[in-house]
Amino acid sequence: MLDKSKVTGTVGAENVSHEEVARFNALAEEWWDPNGKYKTALAFNAARTEYIVRQLAHCHGRDPNTEHCLKGLSILDVGCGGGLISEALASKGAVVTGIDASAMSIEVARRHAQQSGLTVAYRHCLAGELLAQDERFDAVINAEVVEHVPDQSALISECSKLVKSSGTLVLATLNRTMKSWIIAILGAEYVMRYLPVGTHDWQMFVKPEELQAWVIPEQFELVSETGMKLNPLTGTWRLSSSLAVNYIQIYQR
Repeated sequence: MLDKSKVTGTVGAENVSHEEVARFNALAEEWWDPNGKYKTALAFNAARTEYIVRQLAHCHGRDPNTEHCLKGLSILDVGCGGGLISEALASKGAVVTGIDASAMSIEVARRHAQQSGLTVAYRHCLAGELLAQDERFDAVINAEVVEHVPDQSALISECSKLVKSSGTLVLATLNRTMKSWIIAILGAEYVMRYLPVGTHDWQMFVKPEELQAWVIPEQFELVSETGMKLNPLTGTWRLSSSLAVNYIQIYQR
């Protein structure tokens, strides 16, 4: 297994890459623009959150077809960015807390939630801080974050510990395969320009079995997983049986 704690330097007291935070600070304002450079990412998020909502509903004995199927569930969105997932969950009735290392991203998320008429508790902090305060949630989501931190296993461990007993852990990232390098980096960043060049470092992508190895010690069982696939002609995303590029895993205690 790749020791990724050595890829971006020594892990300090805060498990965060300041270079990554600075990059997302500069881009945060554009995240919600349906006609901007992140329009493909917005379409990706819509497909992703539909799957996440349905899985959370099933795991917690809810009917996913009801309007507020997540009503009352406390959910933590780790690395919430501009609030794309947080708002989708809040619209389904969940009590959502969104945290991010980027203060600018948190401010963007707060403003957009107000404009959307949704209540989300956004906090500029890291997962470890909530763990130190002994906070726990019915579900914790870590989506497209682990590939941006120095100590990946430590972040997944923190997220796992923040889940209540019988709770749910949702992990989403990119697989470290040749196909993901071709599609997610060469294609998405350099050819199609769906994302700014340098958004991702292929060496920091995580294989599904690596995620699972980090989660199992916390007494979780993998209950569902799916890949995500883009139709380049229509710009639409759909679920896929292949985990070779983008994938989501659902774990439950």
